[in-house]
Amino acid sequence: MSHRKFRAPRHGSLGFLPRKRCARHRGKVKSFPKDDKSKPPHLTAFMGHKAGMTHILREVDRVGSRSHKKEVVEAVTIVETPPMIAVGVVGYIETPRGLRSFKTIFAQHISDECKRRFYKNWYRCKKKAHIRTGQKWADDDGKQMIESDFDKITKYCSVVRLLCHTQPKLFKLKEKKANIMEIQINGGETADKVAYARSLLEKPISVKDLFAENEMLDVIGVTKGHGYKGVTYRWGTKKLPRKTHKGLRKVACIGAWHPSRVCFSVPRAGQFGYHHRTEVNKKVYRVGVKGDAKSASTPFDLTDKAITPMGGFHHYGEINEDFLMIKGCVVGPRKRILTLRKSMLTHTKRVALEKINLKFIDTASKWGHGRFQTDGEKKAIQGMLKKDREAME
Repeated sequence: MSHRKFRAPRHGSLGFLPRKRCARHRGKVKSFPKDDKSKPPHLTAFMGHKAGMTHILREVDRVGSRSHKKEVVEAVTIVETPPMIAVGVVGYIETPRGLRSFKTIFAQHISDECKRRFYKNWYRCKKKAHIRTGQKWADDDGKQMIESDFDKITKYCSVVRLLCHTQPKLFKLKEKKANIMEIQINGGETADKVAYARSLLEKPISVKDLFAENEMLDVIGVTKGHGYKGVTYRWGTKKLPRKTHKGLRKVACIGAWHPSRVCFSVPRAGQFGYHHRTEVNKKVYRVGVKGDAKSASTPFDLTDKAITPMGGFHHYGEINEDFLMIKGCVVGPRKRILTLRKSMLTHTKRVALEKINLKFIDTASKWGHGRFQTDGEKKAIQGMLKKDREAME
């Protein structure tokens, strides 16, 4: 038998098959962190929208590393995370075939933003969703039934999840339908979880109640779509020689004569992007609070400035609510809904446990070269604009 003269590993990973468009726009949490009953009850996920990216300067604190005590510049992503509203409790029982939903209890008041998600066409519908659910809370028989359902969840269920939705009116995007998801409650016994869930019903849940600075989290979302692409772009296969007949961005041989079919592992043209992906171990550099005029200030950079860069995040706008600053990039384009999940791992590596010491956060314009950090700094150097002078007169 002959031998191969050159090593030729395959192009592209088969671990992400099938490469097709995702069925859902919102990232789905396919597994929650392991429950630890010794901890107090807490939520394990949250939702936000990707606003854009900027960069920061920080001092590395990693003894033994070449960059220890040195300044490094790193890219960060800003995810806007206004409060979510809890509107229901779901109890799950364990069966031989996995978890099965046992009881679902909705809150008395559900906003129109949430109800829009239950309809395909809002302005033509009767808007009757969950009217009887609210009536249950009003009369005595209904209250007894609700109490009975809560007792059954406490008695039979092993997993309790909270139904929460986003508030599109706070994002200032075109979207009007709220995104709804089940967030698992970990920690404590089932009775503690049910009591914790009841205490959150119809109340806003802030991102700072879930995540803290220096914490690691996972980002779940749908990647940026690129449409129908060929094999060279989609799989990174080698281009054929220049004089090849009928094109060179192809795969020369797509298989042997027999078996007389194309194997699944052969690179083919098709959909690229808009795939569901989970990125693990993203570090939180800052948890921003709504209305903080110094959300981008540091002890080393004494300029009072908010996180929104000059001219706003392009194709997004201003950050007016709570936000998370996450190291590196995350999936999806601007405005994409992202699911942020607590980390599945117990972190022991120094990179994960390192305390972040921010020295500078860039707020220069992302539209051009960005010479100035604030509007006041620009006016001090370039002078006032004509419209500002006229306004003063």
